[in-house]
Amino acid sequence: MEDRQILLTSYRKLLTSLMSDLLQQPINPRFIEALPADPIAANYPRQVHGACYSRVETKAPSHPEMIHYSQVLLEEWGLNIADQEEFLRVVSGAKPYQDFIPYAMCYGGHQFGHWAGQLGDGRAINIADILIHNQPMQLQLKGSGPTPYSRTADGFAVLRSSIREYLCSEAMHHLGVPTTRALSLVKTGDLVMRDMLYNGNPAQEQGAVVCRTAPSFIRFGSFQIFASRGETEVLRQLVDHTIEQHFPHLGTPSKETYLAFFQEVVTRTKDMIVHWQRVGFVHGVMNTDNLSVLGLTIDYGPYGWLEDYNPSWTPNTTDAQQSRYRFGNQPNIAVWNLMQLANALYPLIDEAEPLQEILDGYKDAYLTDYHQMMCAKIGLDQTEKVEETIITRLTQLLGQSEQDMTLFFRELSAIDSSDWTTFWQMLERTSYMKAHEMTPLHTQWESWHASYRDLLLAENQESNARRKKMNAVNPKYVLRNYMAQLAIDAAEQGDYTLVNELYQMLRQPYNEQPQYEKWYTKRPEWARHKVGCSMLSCSS
Repeated sequence: MEDRQILLTSYRKLLTSLMSDLLQQPINPRFIEALPADPIAANYPRQVHGACYSRVETKAPSHPEMIHYSQVLLEEWGLNIADQEEFLRVVSGAKPYQDFIPYAMCYGGHQFGHWAGQLGDGRAINIADILIHNQPMQLQLKGSGPTPYSRTADGFAVLRSSIREYLCSEAMHHLGVPTTRALSLVKTGDLVMRDMLYNGNPAQEQGAVVCRTAPSFIRFGSFQIFASRGETEVLRQLVDHTIEQHFPHLGTPSKETYLAFFQEVVTRTKDMIVHWQRVGFVHGVMNTDNLSVLGLTIDYGPYGWLEDYNPSWTPNTTDAQQSRYRFGNQPNIAVWNLMQLANALYPLIDEAEPLQEILDGYKDAYLTDYHQMMCAKIGLDQTEKVEETIITRLTQLLGQSEQDMTLFFRELSAIDSSDWTTFWQMLERTSYMKAHEMTPLHTQWESWHASYRDLLLAENQESNARRKKMNAVNPKYVLRNYMAQLAIDAAEQGDYTLVNELYQMLRQPYNEQPQYEKWYTKRPEWARHKVGCSMLSCSS
């Protein structure tokens, strides 16, 4: 076994040596060449008109320290890091990527349902637009200093939110959810003042920078800002560029192409939301500036995973009263945001009916996909024979009996689901209620189970095959908030062991991984109301 490990290590080193260096990839200047730039070079908060971006410089940190970087992502790209120190300088903002001049993007957006006007990259700076295997990829630093879009903020980020974004980006990817990725996590050595709960108690926190990546960071709000200002020509240039670079299969720009583009954004957004609902992810800040036109999960702020199944739960303290971005409302918010995107594209199409037809198709497509997804989660293949009421009643009972969403669906695959006694015992294990509190729901659950058992018998699937399919859509491990908070608490003391442990575990969320079994459990009681474990603010 030892000899085999030595051989594997040697092979990996050889493979790495043959890969090209991340820092030597060809520059892809299409965005900055094709689109208008801010003519003002000075970096101060202001309204930027008629431009898609502003040139800025990153702020060099005083004592950058690499906490973690994603070797997995580098291997997916087929790249290596030839010089670790040089890599640290680039992804900390201390040194430019080759001779690329960084920039921040201009966009607007609706925040909590209200038009907020210009927003833009207030603490995110694109440090490189490159080509990886001839495909566009952007490297963006979050927390590397102010931009013209920073408004009254400082453009920096703190360690706690940076750890959450770094871990969640990679966790979502390995769950199979479309997402931006995180390449690296760096502690800056500088302090940042933040009022974490917006309650008048600011304090200094450790600063950090995340290097996140995506083919593009263009958002719904990127188009909204120009439509709102009547800057139709800039809007057209941005849409044409987006299609040329990221949707080339749609063809040359025309009214029909713009409609096809909108249809594809609708479809990708719908697919992303179905994935969110599948794994129990709650974004927390579904403003239009936080939705990607590529259908990627973007901007990890006060996110969370459902623990006790509560469709009304939101992880965002700012949204606590309205609960606009609650788990159960995410599909509706998605179509509301898509409607705002349709309004932004209207000046290029000058016809509302075809846009409305595409929007109208969202609901039926989502409901169909959602039904198929939920059937897969409970191990049923013949979805056309599964009545919608079966799924609706299940989600109602999950909420009424405070079932842990991740544990319920994962345990469902591990038991003899046709046996009522075994099923009820499972419910008691995976609930946050005490056993006697579950008793009033006994009859309702038994009725649902009888219907479910009949469907299982009718399909007559081989149990191991069914279990395997269920385990492929129901993760065993997700990034619960209390887990992230434990990693943050340790990291703030200089211990990054838990950051790495969670990163490694979340690479294979559907596998059993017995070495991480301690994380396969309900949220501990101490975390029910603890700051950072139950709800979070947008403060970063």
